[in-house]
Amino acid sequence: MTTTGPSPDVRPIGVLPRRVLAGYSLGSLVTGAFGTVPGLLLLPYLTDTLGVAAGVAGLLVLLPKAWDVVVNPFAGRVSDRRGDRRRFLLVAGLTLGVLFAAIFAGPIRSGAGAGAYVAIAFLTAATAYAFFQVPYVAMPAELTDGYDERTRLMTWRVAVLALAILISGALAPLVVDQTGGGITGHRWSGVFVGGLIMVGTLGVYFGTRKAEIHAAGESEPDLRAQFRVIAANRPFRALLLCWVIQAVGIGTMLAGVQYFADQVVRADSGATFLFAAFVGPALLVMPLWTRIGARFGKPRALAAASLLFAAGALALLAAPVLAAVPIYLVVALIGCGYAGQQVFAMAMLPDCIAHDTERTGRRQAGVFTGVWTAGETLGLALGPGIYALVLQVFGYVSSSTGEAAPQDATARLGVLLGFTLVPAALVGGGVLLLRAYRDMSRATGVVR
Repeated sequence: MTTTGPSPDVRPIGVLPRRVLAGYSLGSLVTGAFGTVPGLLLLPYLTDTLGVAAGVAGLLVLLPKAWDVVVNPFAGRVSDRRGDRRRFLLVAGLTLGVLFAAIFAGPIRSGAGAGAYVAIAFLTAATAYAFFQVPYVAMPAELTDGYDERTRLMTWRVAVLALAILISGALAPLVVDQTGGGITGHRWSGVFVGGLIMVGTLGVYFGTRKAEIHAAGESEPDLRAQFRVIAANRPFRALLLCWVIQAVGIGTMLAGVQYFADQVVRADSGATFLFAAFVGPALLVMPLWTRIGARFGKPRALAAASLLFAAGALALLAAPVLAAVPIYLVVALIGCGYAGQQVFAMAMLPDCIAHDTERTGRRQAGVFTGVWTAGETLGLALGPGIYALVLQVFGYVSSSTGEAAPQDATARLGVLLGFTLVPAALVGGGVLLLRAYRDMSRATGVVR
């Protein structure tokens, strides 16, 4: 007895115009920036600039993002009922740009008060982000019903996402360094990333204004009924669990970039080069991943990309005895795996939503994506928390000078293990959960 997976097509469709592909993908400037920079900058900002202990800093980063587990499903239900999701994108995105800059603009310069301000500002920004991210992730299921067209749309989106990660993740630390470092440098970096978020918001809003929306006409009557439908969607459950576990691993590695650059690589602007190595090659492998997915199916391609990521992370255990260039090459390998993860997870999600729409005839994309983004956000939030816990256990010393304090060999080992072994175990282990996912062959109609 085999569970039927997402159906390849709900209705005949045409090819999405390039202006829609490009317009929709510009929203990844928002999701890429907010998904990357807080995980990259906030933890070291708290420990090495505001003097907050590593364990406490981890909680301050975790709790505001964990709040999205509550607010994301609500945002999905609201966006389902209000119709045009683009209005949510515009208001929430522009608000988020302002609030992001506010995270680093606190009036208190060190200690518990400074940490509390960051947590409250981050919580407010995370709430605005929920009302952008959930409608944004719901849109592909309504822009096209085509199995292959969703992969094409996600390839465009992930290409811009990779570019957004490169711009925000590589340049945000550079802006900090070039504008004086410490509190002043972080404030300028917050303004830079907030402006990038606003550009992405305007791009997706105006870029999709002429797009045709394919939406079923009815939604479930209440949130409890909607969650029952989600629970009955076996492919979605399997994909969600896999992605949440992997998001924890990705978030852990992201949180460790600055620490790894300072304590292991020990090169000038090391964090910027690490991000460039991570994202740059990913832009080149998108067409290859698309062909792999077409040949072997999305679930197998997602598994292959995940294992590539995990293998690269394990290889970095040798980083203390390697020069900087080989380290960057291994990070580029990890980035290639990460690119495939993003392409196929994001392409399989609309398949699951279309499967439900075909079965029920109801318009529920926002509910599925609300749960999805809540799980992803929780995973990315747990990552810095786990990394901070590793630092605390291994005796990492905080600083309020704007520079990392000298660390002993034990603390440096914690920096290394948190950046390599932990992400490898989580991302690689998440592949096992895909065994419960079933994909429908387009050519034969046979579940595989």
